[in-house]
Amino acid sequence: MGRRANSAPYDRYSIERTERARIGCTAWTQPTSTGIVADLYGPLKSFSQDPEPYAAFVQEAGVPALELGRGDGDALLELRRRGLEVEGVDSSADMLGRLRHRADEQGIPVTVLLQRMEALDLLRRYGAIFLAGPTFTLLPDDATAPAALRCIRAHLAQDGVALVPRFAPAPTPAEQIGRVRTAGAPDGAELRVFVVAEQRDEATRTQTTLLRYERHHGSDHSVVERPWVLHWYTRDRFESLVTAAGPVVTAVTDPHGKPAPAAATDLHFRLRVAT
Repeated sequence: MGRRANSAPYDRYSIERTERARIGCTAWTQPTSTGIVADLYGPLKSFSQDPEPYAAFVQEAGVPALELGRGDGDALLELRRRGLEVEGVDSSADMLGRLRHRADEQGIPVTVLLQRMEALDLLRRYGAIFLAGPTFTLLPDDATAPAALRCIRAHLAQDGVALVPRFAPAPTPAEQIGRVRTAGAPDGAELRVFVVAEQRDEATRTQTTLLRYERHHGSDHSVVERPWVLHWYTRDRFESLVTAAGPVVTAVTDPHGKPAPAAATDLHFRLRVAT
C-alpha cells in the first residue's frame, strides 16, 4: 500500500501506543522499592524463585519473552545465562540498578526497563510474558489489576502466551511478628528486617504488613518502616477479571504445571489473546 501524499510516515509503535491508551493500559500501584528497602531485599529475602518452570514456559511459548516485576533478577539472570531471549521490567530504579550490577558481575547481557506493569508501553510484542512468583499481588486494588492484564494483552504477540501466578497469602503467624532476620553486608554492616504489625481484610482481600528495615554499621544507623499491601483474588474472581480485560484463560495449573485442586492457593494461569 502506498503512502498518502503529504502524510506522516507510518509509525506502528505510535499506533500500538494509541491502542494501549484506548483499552485503558494505565493505573496506579503502591510505592516501589527504593533506598534501604532495595539494598536489603537481596540479602534478607526469605527465598528465591525456582527458574525451571519459567525456563520451560519460555521454551514452550517462544521468544522474545518479557518478565514483569523483575526485582533484582534471579529468574531473569538464569534464563539469560541459558541463552533465552528474555527482557525484564520493574517499577523500581534501585532494584534494576542491583540487577544490572549483578548481570555485569556475571558477564550476562540483559535488557531491563523501568516501567510499571499496569502502565506498560514497550516497542515490541512478545511470544511469552510472565511473572516469576506472586508479584501480581502487589497490585493493590481491583482497578489496578485489570489495567495490568490489559497491558499484558496489548504486548502479547497474536499467538503469544502469558503466565500469571495467582497467590493467596496466609496471615503472618503471631510468633513471627517482631522476629528479626539478620544478614551481613559486604562492608560489614548488619542488616535487619522484621514484621512490626499486620492487618488483614477478607472483604477487600487485602493484607497490609508493616516491615521495619535496619542497617547498622558502627555509629551509622538507617531505619525505614514500609507497609506492603498484598491484594489477592479467588480463582473464580480472577478468571472473571481476565475475561473482562480481554485475554482468555487457556489453562490453570499448580506451579509445576499439574492440575490444580479446587482449594489451591497458588495457581498458574495461562492466558492468550482472544481471537
